[in-house]
Amino acid sequence: MPLLNWQALMEEQVAGTVFTELDDESVLGELNMDVFEELFKTKAQSAPVDVGTLKVKVAHKASSKITLLEPNRAKNLAITLRKGGMSTAQICTAIQSYNLDLLNSDFLELLERFIPSDYELRLIEKYEREGRPLLELSEEDRFVVAFSKIPRLSQRISTLTFMGNFSESILLLKPQLNAIIAASMSIKSSSKLKKILEIILAFGNYMNSEKRGSAYGFRLQSLDLLLDMKSTDRKLTLLHFIVSIIQEKYPQLHNFHTELHCLDKAALVSLDSILVDVRSLEKGMEVVRKEYLQQKDSAVLTNFMSNNGSLLDSVVKDSKTAEEVYHSVLEYFGEDPKSTSPSVFFPVFARFIKAYKLAEQENKQRKKNISETDFGTDLHISVNTAVTNRMPAMPRFPQVDLIAELKRRQMMPLVREGKDGAIEDIITALQAVPFTARSGKRSSRLLCDSGFCDGTSAL
Repeated sequence: MPLLNWQALMEEQVAGTVFTELDDESVLGELNMDVFEELFKTKAQSAPVDVGTLKVKVAHKASSKITLLEPNRAKNLAITLRKGGMSTAQICTAIQSYNLDLLNSDFLELLERFIPSDYELRLIEKYEREGRPLLELSEEDRFVVAFSKIPRLSQRISTLTFMGNFSESILLLKPQLNAIIAASMSIKSSSKLKKILEIILAFGNYMNSEKRGSAYGFRLQSLDLLLDMKSTDRKLTLLHFIVSIIQEKYPQLHNFHTELHCLDKAALVSLDSILVDVRSLEKGMEVVRKEYLQQKDSAVLTNFMSNNGSLLDSVVKDSKTAEEVYHSVLEYFGEDPKSTSPSVFFPVFARFIKAYKLAEQENKQRKKNISETDFGTDLHISVNTAVTNRMPAMPRFPQVDLIAELKRRQMMPLVREGKDGAIEDIITALQAVPFTARSGKRSSRLLCDSGFCDGTSAL
């Protein structure tokens, strides 16, 4: 018959329960089980079981061995030992000789759960003190007895587990640290990205200067708002217009994204968790070092220390670099290092790049779809021509620093309309030509050397 994989209770576990009042043997004696066996039998048939002797066999098996371990713990240990596929002697010898060829990391982590507790050690000590034979113990109990005799068992298991996982841990950590370093450094050093942000700041300040005044900078999350600001006819977004201006006046900036690296990978990294993992590796290596001092004649420990010490030092160094450059780029862009994770910071740029490329494509398609006569009002027409078509010719004004001019206007008394036309002329000129600061520095220190100093939203 097929097996029913239930969790059976031993004889001592049913004492005082309802099961002591049940007589399943009488039920079996009353039923004809031939039909049941025919319906449920497995293909491989063994000799019929005498149900009358089942309980005798089970009871005999249960009572023939003395158990020191709690039943569930003994059961789980039995499963673990079967997975290991080695005898008790082989396992203990492998642990004492640091044989990682026989002890894989998964098996070691399972074994670590069965390091004898103080209570179990007292039971073993009492059993041995009474001079009782080990053969009377169950197989799981005999394993725990042998297990407990290994010197510095807990330290050895920790050492072996660490050594077994070390290479995999390094392989997982290094690419993540490299992604954070590459993404942070490329963003901070990108001159093209900086120029694009300068153009965006100019547009935002131009739009907000009358009601809110000019801002020194903006939170990077504001980049998402470029898609929400739409033209009067709702056909264009502010990003479309800015992309068009960049294509026409600053074509060298259109491939700014090629200066930014590993953004998607860096966005997946939890830097805090990585730093915790690196500290764990340092602690684990210290455990190995202490074990090495106890077992200097161990070739396994000697080779591990000599081959992996410098590798860990390299990862520790990379972790410090990653932390420093990431905090540096956050501060550079006016973000809070304490509350801004890579999963929030880097996707801002990834989304902006994606939206920018899409706007480029849509602008190109729009230009194809319209006729030559429509270019006069389309955003792709040259700015000077657009001004000529909309208004009478005006004197040319020298190109000005938009941001500086907006700041200056805030400090001056409001010029009444028609008095001398200065403000109107400036606004007209700004509408007609690209307005970007000629210099990134402002006389009143509006920008810090490390980036935008104020988190005030510009848009």
